Amino acid sequence: MTQRVRATTLVQLGASPAGAWQVSAQRVDMVRKGAEPRPVSVTDNQREIRFDLTRTALLVIDMQNDFCHPEGWLSSIGVDISPARRPIQPLQALLPVLRAHQVPVVWVNWGNRPDRLNLPPAVLHVYNPDGRGVGLGDPLPGNGAAVLQAGSWSAQVVDELTVEAGDVQVNKFRMSGFKDTDLDSILRNLQVNTLLFAGVNADQCVLYTLQDANSAGYDCILLEDCCATTSPAYCMAAAVYNTRQCFGFVAQSTELIKGLSDTRCE
Repeated sequence: MTQRVRATTLVQLGASPAGAWQVSAQRVDMVRKGAEPRPVSVTDNQREIRFDLTRTALLVIDMQNDFCHPEGWLSSIGVDISPARRPIQPLQALLPVLRAHQVPVVWVNWGNRPDRLNLPPAVLHVYNPDGRGVGLGDPLPGNGAAVLQAGSWSAQVVDELTVEAGDVQVNKFRMSGFKDTDLDSILRNLQVNTLLFAGVNADQCVLYTLQDANSAGYDCILLEDCCATTSPAYCMAAAVYNTRQCFGFVAQSTELIKGLSDTRCE
């Protein structure tokens, strides 16, 4: 009797409850157990943008030591990284609120292979145009950490932002977080269709990832106060303009936090 009960008991097949099947020896149930919608709103140019918190994830892009730490790569080659640190405080306020509302936090970080076989010359050339500087995978002059190499100090998220056990981490090695990564598969298994974007650089990796997300059919919202760039100010303005014009919407995390304060945590 016990053996028969076990054989007919449905078992979850899939890492995400939202996208999993339920299976037994006699049955395969592919009907997803959809959660009740949890609508929340933000505004973009005085227009209400309403989306479902249940189907939403936050992508935090490249908030890493090499981009945001005074002893990191960009700082070592003379880049003023103070703008890249501006998203830290807004994210410190936003992340606990989103986690409390069961919104997945996905860290999309640059992470080279040690042998750099995932880096073509066109990518290596960006910050090492003559091949004689400190480029991707090379040791930093100060602490010897390999620039943006997966597992190195350089590629770690800055100490001011905590990666928690329930968060998801994805390594990328292009401007886009979708190119040659498992990001899309992860998001689809989580049954996510709305993406919030944060991180650096807004006009480079953030925007490129957002554009690819839009092309893949995701609804995209750039959280302007949680993004920044070390590029000139007009680059940030162009990223915001192009997002709003072509690829999605632009909102503020402060308004989202206020809206979530009126939404009961599940």
